[in-house]
Amino acid sequence: MRLFNTNAFAGLVTISAAAITTSASIASATCSTAGIEALVRRRLPQHEHSFTFSLSANKESGLESYAVTTTHDGKFRVEGTSLSSILYGLHSYLFDVVHVDIWWYAGSQLEDAPLVLPKLFLPLNGSSVVPYRYDFNTVTTSYTAAFWTWKDWELQLDWMALRGINMAPAWIGIEKILIEVFQEAGFSDDDIADFFTGPAFLAWNHFGNLQGSWSSSLPFEWVDDQFALQKKIVKRMVELGITPILPAFPGFVPRAAPRVLPDARLLHSIQWAGFPEIFTEDTFLDPVDPLFAQMQRSFITKQKQAYGNVTNFYTLDQFNEMIPPSGDVAYLRNVSSNTWKALKSADPNAIWVFQAWLFAQNTTFWTNERIEAYLGGVTADSDMLILDIWSESMPQWQRAQSYYGKPWIWCELQNYGATINLYGQIQNVTNSPILALQESTSLSGFGLSMEGQQNNEIVYDLLLAQAWSSEPLDTEAYFHNWASARYSSDQRPGFIHDAWETVRTTVYDNTNLTLMPSVPKSIIELVPRTSNMADITGILGTKLPYDPAVMVSAWKQLYHAGLQDTSLFNNSAYQYDLVDWTRQVLANAFIPIYKNIVDIYYNSNQTAGSRIQRLKAQGQQVTKLLLSLDLVLSSNRNFRLSTWLSAARSSAPSPAYVDSFEYEARNQITLWGPSGQLIDYASKAWSGLMKTYHLKRWQMFVEYLTVTEPDKYNQTEFEQQLLIWELSWVNDTGCQSEEPHEEVDIQEIIARTVDQWMDLFT
Repeated sequence: MRLFNTNAFAGLVTISAAAITTSASIASATCSTAGIEALVRRRLPQHEHSFTFSLSANKESGLESYAVTTTHDGKFRVEGTSLSSILYGLHSYLFDVVHVDIWWYAGSQLEDAPLVLPKLFLPLNGSSVVPYRYDFNTVTTSYTAAFWTWKDWELQLDWMALRGINMAPAWIGIEKILIEVFQEAGFSDDDIADFFTGPAFLAWNHFGNLQGSWSSSLPFEWVDDQFALQKKIVKRMVELGITPILPAFPGFVPRAAPRVLPDARLLHSIQWAGFPEIFTEDTFLDPVDPLFAQMQRSFITKQKQAYGNVTNFYTLDQFNEMIPPSGDVAYLRNVSSNTWKALKSADPNAIWVFQAWLFAQNTTFWTNERIEAYLGGVTADSDMLILDIWSESMPQWQRAQSYYGKPWIWCELQNYGATINLYGQIQNVTNSPILALQESTSLSGFGLSMEGQQNNEIVYDLLLAQAWSSEPLDTEAYFHNWASARYSSDQRPGFIHDAWETVRTTVYDNTNLTLMPSVPKSIIELVPRTSNMADITGILGTKLPYDPAVMVSAWKQLYHAGLQDTSLFNNSAYQYDLVDWTRQVLANAFIPIYKNIVDIYYNSNQTAGSRIQRLKAQGQQVTKLLLSLDLVLSSNRNFRLSTWLSAARSSAPSPAYVDSFEYEARNQITLWGPSGQLIDYASKAWSGLMKTYHLKRWQMFVEYLTVTEPDKYNQTEFEQQLLIWELSWVNDTGCQSEEPHEEVDIQEIIARTVDQWMDLFT
């Protein structure tokens, strides 16, 4: 007999949402412009009465438009066919005319707008070319937002809204709903606690890749806090015309399921990424089991009760980096068909959203025949929305024939594990989406799907701007305008625009996707070795797709702009960029130092004593460079380890969990697993981390080389020694950070760095 409380599901009323057939979201259809007015009060309080906003009827089916004009009394009227288009119209005026904007990490500079706003002599008009503008990868919630507060989310949502984003997943606090559904099904609190990962790894729990925690159990008090945060997030999204994509029940259940649900049809995922069995091989309900539909109805109904009737879009990824139990096309069609029917039984207007990463990640299993079968289980094309998650480098829509008629979104990923390095594919990001729009009748949107959000903001802004142009954007003009808004003026020194023009045509214009399809990693942040380290190509490669001298030239131009206009050193975006570009120059300079170490080590034309002496000299160069880099990074809180760790500790619901939350934060950016299962995947160039972790590993490497003859070199032996120390670092929670707790003089620090590494900057 199935131990399942069917009474808990009895009498549930399915709350239907109005079907969304165009880009006008439920939010746009049911809300006034009050949310936009609140944003102006929040970000431009001095101009609370300078704007009027109004919604108008769609002039062109399926697409949105806006118009910005000056009224007879000197105000600015922003009219649009949706809340999202009004917000993008407001952004167009602020960005193109006033030259102010809101940024990741650098924060809002909208308050820099002058008291007397520039007049418009001609109306600003625009129309979207796609119904949907999407943001966020499922894993961004862990790599970037794991410990975010409401203040962080407010900035993020305002950033999204002003850039015309009208659709995004809302994952925060979903564990609260899962707990209630599991409890109804008969699982105990201990069963449930055994299911969840720690807070920094929940995204892979959502995917069914991981279960359980290798630190402490996820505290239910924290889940309650996150659920309260989610309510605020969803409410704000609706106010700003962003349709929330809520999670659906994916079928993953606690490992006690065979005991609690003995009659259920249960399956197991594969071992993932080398994790011990205790933390992977998740148990999940086969969607053909009627219990799956029952739990789906409960899950979605509880969300509607919590947030209201805010969406009919639901995200559900079943086989992320997993091989389905069977490759039989009938089975695959049956799985998706039953999943879809379960969603429709919970919400008759449900639209299933999923990331098509599974097709790109395993092209051997996911043949065209299997893709067609899996998608074919959903016989109503409009009931599915597919995220072609890495369209700029590994698009799947072409081989899958535009997903056989299913609506899909062209997504820009480019970033794995929140890697911090400068990189872009600006020709690809402007030309390819427009070509896809011409070739695919089911293309429905452009979106951002980066794994982590920190730098290279310009290339993501570029795609969002492309969503409002039927022709590929002129990137030269766009970079010029972007830099003007970035530094709150079009009257900055010419060096500013020279710097961005230099990186536009080089650093941000990679066209060799075989060489480097994504952001390259810095070898500083990887486990040292004597081979297969520098010049690695492909995903997570290390080869620079540009001449490092170009980056030095661009850096000089950016720095000299600050020397000409010293007020730039007080501009938060300039502070951020100067640190970021200096970081890149120094990271690039590390490559020849590393190569010298390897050359010295294997040079047979020297005595052992000479080799050791020269290795020690190079080791001193390593220490000198990384300490300089650490100092530069310390000048901006966004590049400090202490910022990440403090956020983790502050997120803990009680003192009992503070150290375990810090452990989670340390583990993600280093070992990524209990013993280095995905080591360095999410590595970071942060001060504190550079000085206490990356530098120490390189010092241990040089030391190992000095005591080991080249013919005795053993990488496995070295890594075993290293792992002992790495584990101790990850577990060293609660220690006092040596980093500054106040902003330091960035101009002084950069000048000191220039003096120390003069040969790089001359």
